[in-house]
Amino acid sequence: MYSKLNILKDQLANDLIMKLLYALIFLLFYTQTMKAQTNDNCNCCTEKHAEFDFWIGSWEVTNTKGDIVGTNSIDKIQDQCILRENWTSAQGNFTGTSNNFYNNKTNQWEQIWIDNQGGSLHLKGNRVANQMILRTDDAVNEAGESFYHRITWTLNLNGSVRQYWETITNNKGITVAFDGLYKKIDEATKKR
Repeated sequence: MYSKLNILKDQLANDLIMKLLYALIFLLFYTQTMKAQTNDNCNCCTEKHAEFDFWIGSWEVTNTKGDIVGTNSIDKIQDQCILRENWTSAQGNFTGTSNNFYNNKTNQWEQIWIDNQGGSLHLKGNRVANQMILRTDDAVNEAGESFYHRITWTLNLNGSVRQYWETITNNKGITVAFDGLYKKIDEATKKR
């Protein structure tokens, strides 16, 4: 015959089991919630989203003659989804900002540039080997000719980056709008 003591022991054991079960359920829920809040679920932490990361840094930019034409600061924002550029000319009177991002819907990179003179560009393209090659859509100039801009960023073996901006008219006439060499500011200032 079961005694009152045995019944009490069974009730305490059942209560303890239930409390442990609730604690285990809470712990599982808590760890899943915490895991969801970490970068394990980062939507922009893919190889495609990192293809332009070679441009990240603080840069001194020179022209083909070696003259300093400006500085550029590139960083990642919005949980690694946007590569943000902040350009300042050497004289400080021309500044611009671009947002660069990999568009999952179109499977290509895009850059939207806006400067303090009211200028803007919308470029699209992809990385090919050690180059990021972006271009605008075709447009028509004042002379009625078709043209587009193509900008190529090339990662050099020494870690510098060349930015080469061409304006291509009627698919044959090429005008170089900018040819700059980016050197990390800490490295560029050491060589002076």
